[in-house]
Amino acid sequence: MKITLAHGSGGRATADLIESVFAGRFSNPELDKMEDCAMVGGSGRLAVTTDSFVVTPLEFKGGDIGRLCICGTVNDLLMRGAVPKYITCGFIIEEGIDSALLEKIADSAAEAAKEAGVIIVAGDTKVIEGSGGLYINTAGVGFVDENISISASNCAPKDAVVLSGNLGDHHAAILSHRMGITNGIRSDNAPLCEMVRAMLDAGLQIHAMRDVTRGGLGTVLNELASASGCGFEIYEDKIPVSLEVASFAEILGLDIMHMGNEGKMVAVLPGEQAERACEIMRACRYGENAKVIGLATEKSGVSMRTRIGGRRNVSVLIGEGLPRIC
Repeated sequence: MKITLAHGSGGRATADLIESVFAGRFSNPELDKMEDCAMVGGSGRLAVTTDSFVVTPLEFKGGDIGRLCICGTVNDLLMRGAVPKYITCGFIIEEGIDSALLEKIADSAAEAAKEAGVIIVAGDTKVIEGSGGLYINTAGVGFVDENISISASNCAPKDAVVLSGNLGDHHAAILSHRMGITNGIRSDNAPLCEMVRAMLDAGLQIHAMRDVTRGGLGTVLNELASASGCGFEIYEDKIPVSLEVASFAEILGLDIMHMGNEGKMVAVLPGEQAERACEIMRACRYGENAKVIGLATEKSGVSMRTRIGGRRNVSVLIGEGLPRIC
């Protein structure tokens, strides 16, 4: 088959590509779990992840590709309960990029790493023909306490789903820039270290966590449902979205459930602990709009209770999720 841009969207086409090309060839017990990062043996338990960043534009309101690459890598480690420690960065640079811009992006990456408490321990640069673009590949390593077992497969009926804040900010910021639309929407790209550590230190029995990136909340919940064998019911009137992003999405016909983010996460945990999780998130940086948005059910799939009392199925993202957000 011919690879298209839709294969990088994070939705159905991406899953099909992974299954048909990579899953069987690279199969091993850790990779087969298809988590945000793998837990491997070593000095204690290590969490390992890798990611690549191809966002256009390189700079946007609220961040740039440098900050984005650190936040995305750190958040993948956090979603398994790891303490992120080390990152590698490989820069693939197209000829023609201005060195001042490259320096600014490197500064952003360094500042984000400092905020997240990680160090960039290795790197690589390659320069290729092109027109001033930049791509960054990362690897991340973190340490996981022996008592922590956080996995998508742990979700169970009656668990609550807690979302850390407003959806769609990053997607709307990138799209606004590319379309030349002037507004106040800023990307939410951020490392979620403080809120994850605070929830774990509080002794919450977190079953699963996922950062809500490409493919949006709808895709993430479907992935959790598939891995655990349970379903999810969420409530439209509980999902936090800023008025500006909601208006932007309505004008352009975008579905908030499939808009990408770079500083939001969902936590799935016993229902009786949901409000406590919300309180902890709201007390942390980047979690001020956290809400309980639904619960896990015995039925398969993901459904939404709408504001007018109806019900609709929520699927994974189908096709290409424009624009390329990471």
